[in-house]
Amino acid sequence: MSGGGDFTEMAGEAIKDGVRLARERGHLQLDPAHVFSILVKERSSLPAQVLSRLNGDSQEVVKGCDRLLGSFSSQSPAPEEISPNNAMRGVLAEAERLRTAGGDSYLSLPDLFLALLKQKSLKEVLSSAGYSISAVEKAIQEVRGSRKVDSQTADENFEALSKYGRDLVADAENGKLDPVIGRDDEIRRVVQVLARRTKNNPILVGDPGVGKTAIAEGLAQRVVVGDVPEALKDCRIIALDVGALISGAKYRGEFEERLKAVLQEVKDAEGRVVLFIDEAHLLIGAGKTDGAMDAANLLKPMLARGELRCIGATTLDEYRKYIEKDAALERRFQQVHVEEPSVQTAITILRGLKDRYAAHHGVSIQDASLVAAATLSSRYITSRFLPDKAVDLLDEACSKIRVQLSSQPEAIDSLERRRQYLEVEVKALSKEKDQGSKTRLAEARKELSSVSEQLAPLRARYQQERELIDDLRKAKQKLQDLKRKLEVMEARHDVDAAADLRYDAIPGVQQRIRELEAKKKEQEDATESPLLVETVTPGHIAEVVSRWTGIPVSKLSQGEKARLLSLEAELRKRVIGQEEAAAAVARAVLRSAAGLARRNQPTGSFLFAGPTGVGKTELAKALAAELFDSEARMIRFDMSEYMEQHAVSRLIGAPPGYVGHEAGGQLTEALRRHPYSVVLFDEMEKAHPQVLNVLLQLLDDGRITDSHGRTVDCTNCVVIMTSNLGSEHLMAMAGDAGRHGPALEKARSMVLQTIRRSLRPELLNRLDDVIVFSPLNGDVLRQVVRLQLADVVRRLDELEVTMHITDAAVDRVLKAAHDPEMGARPLKRYMERHLVSRLSTLVLEDKLPAGSSVTIDWKATGGRGDWEFDVVSTLKRQRTDEHGYAKL
Repeated sequence: MSGGGDFTEMAGEAIKDGVRLARERGHLQLDPAHVFSILVKERSSLPAQVLSRLNGDSQEVVKGCDRLLGSFSSQSPAPEEISPNNAMRGVLAEAERLRTAGGDSYLSLPDLFLALLKQKSLKEVLSSAGYSISAVEKAIQEVRGSRKVDSQTADENFEALSKYGRDLVADAENGKLDPVIGRDDEIRRVVQVLARRTKNNPILVGDPGVGKTAIAEGLAQRVVVGDVPEALKDCRIIALDVGALISGAKYRGEFEERLKAVLQEVKDAEGRVVLFIDEAHLLIGAGKTDGAMDAANLLKPMLARGELRCIGATTLDEYRKYIEKDAALERRFQQVHVEEPSVQTAITILRGLKDRYAAHHGVSIQDASLVAAATLSSRYITSRFLPDKAVDLLDEACSKIRVQLSSQPEAIDSLERRRQYLEVEVKALSKEKDQGSKTRLAEARKELSSVSEQLAPLRARYQQERELIDDLRKAKQKLQDLKRKLEVMEARHDVDAAADLRYDAIPGVQQRIRELEAKKKEQEDATESPLLVETVTPGHIAEVVSRWTGIPVSKLSQGEKARLLSLEAELRKRVIGQEEAAAAVARAVLRSAAGLARRNQPTGSFLFAGPTGVGKTELAKALAAELFDSEARMIRFDMSEYMEQHAVSRLIGAPPGYVGHEAGGQLTEALRRHPYSVVLFDEMEKAHPQVLNVLLQLLDDGRITDSHGRTVDCTNCVVIMTSNLGSEHLMAMAGDAGRHGPALEKARSMVLQTIRRSLRPELLNRLDDVIVFSPLNGDVLRQVVRLQLADVVRRLDELEVTMHITDAAVDRVLKAAHDPEMGARPLKRYMERHLVSRLSTLVLEDKLPAGSSVTIDWKATGGRGDWEFDVVSTLKRQRTDEHGYAKL
């Protein structure tokens, strides 16, 4: 039997599925019970949804249908053609009568179901399950309403609000929404706009993550407790899912039909429904095809007349991009600006959410962790907004502890692994016959017994702690549920239920929690350190921040303070002979760490001037390694590549419409990904002046705007520029005698004058310091050689080879490679060519085995000389790991 023709799609499918069910059961004819069974078993069908809302047992209906179908006679194989019996023909005739009476073009699912309810056998099934037939009929007719069925997809639009939206008030009653702390002014403004006669449509505009959606949820929670004006009492706030409206709309006009069904239900509710449209800019162009209207144009008439009360939410950028362009739509909404909360307000919000997250994750949260989440996120995660980023920090920290609680403790895990090692060893050694293996077998068995004895009490302790934490988590979750239920009962003025909860159920759970916490404290006091840690501390918050930003940002401990205070000494170790430069850089970093630096500016900004090879770039690398634990944290730009005016687009991104606009700028993208970096602009004087103008904003305000209009925070980076301007004045007095005398000061003064003539004053005026690097004399170069040789020694240490170099060899390097105009770089090239190359040859020829040592010397005889490599080999014992296995 065909379900097409004048049936809607869903009604036709129900009849087809009924035929299929009859064939599967071997029944001879299609009975109303087959179609009825299909409709009540399919949870997404309209009849099943209606039954789930009424008083009765829907599962009993399903069982009753199965019993009824089981009473029918069957044959095997089933007949090829299954025709409707007399009862089914009567149902179809009744459904057709209802269709005609309603003036519909197609026979719909409500008509079919109402016709099925006329059958005595099906009435008995519903009655035995506790349903009132009249109540079911009334509910179906209410859903059907007065709407005309003029398309085959009309069934999809019954109960459109529940299908394409989410009832926030129902979610609030069921405790599915988080508490909303603060935002009283914004909620009051939303209520005022909703109470207007016309254009009663507020739109929440603010940055992503500031809490726009939370305001709508806060209003829903106020509706539940009755803390709203009379005009909003008993209202439903439906969050409309624009994506669900659009998805699956196959035919032209189907989207418009769905949206019209939603709007008709809102209109029929006579002001009892408020729509909430998150990401309201999606209305522009939604569902628009050739010749069709988009969602925004369909909404405009009702928005203007006051027939539809709608709360929108969108970001500032999207409001400007989409809604402001449509003046007719913009005037129908009233803006409510939602600002980012302060750090103190964010802490208050986190305190309000604390119990909810603690109960969900089964952990306890220190108040200091909430303060750390707000302050650290505000300081270090500058690309996002409070309170969203602080909540995410707290959530991830709780999640980390929760995962650790469900994992085996490290103490047990290490013993388990050791036991497995020993079991494998015992099994292998038991097959050996020699005396050495037997001795080791006895030792292994003894150790295995010892490990097993240690494991047993640890496992028992772990089980006790785990069970106690689980019980405590369940009790706290139950307390949260009871408190939410109490709020609902008090809002409904159900005095008896509220009294039972307040004076019986809740105190009982609270007493249970106190007992469990006392038991837990006894456990902790009885042991030196618990196996399971279930408290979120500020350290855990800092670890999450570190993972997000890529830099350690734990609270300033004494160890970190000591490391910062010793920064100048560490820089001096790596950059020899430039004490003034190391001191100036260290002072700027210390000011920033102490919080006394200028606000909204980079941690430090410097211009390093001086001849080539004196340590300018090396100081930048050393600073990156000391501050950010890696030289890779230095973002380097060779300004000789930025000599043309158009090269500025490489730093901040190409303008819209140009090739490469989507890729972004090299500088802005690097700082967005790694805000904690040393930014090095090498040879600044070679850059085009227009390129230097871009840096003025970075140096003065600690921010830079890319070609997409995004602001990149630069307050956590160190900006270093290098220049060779005026270096000829320093090279003219490069001898030892004048290094610290008046000649040096005069040369430095001339270098600064050259810099002022070449670079614009507004750039120099924004720098923390201009540091002139001195030329390197013989004593300094000798230390540089020793420092660079230390790197070679470290590389040989990895091969377990010891290296010594004589003073004569160092003198030879200085004499052969020193070039006053080139600085220290020739020394490194000479050592790589003459020393490292020879060492590499010895290693590859196996003349430098592990455990050997080599002494490098320069032997001069008869006016000539040569390098001498004296190798002393020693027998190296094979290294083993902690379990006695040979290391590879």
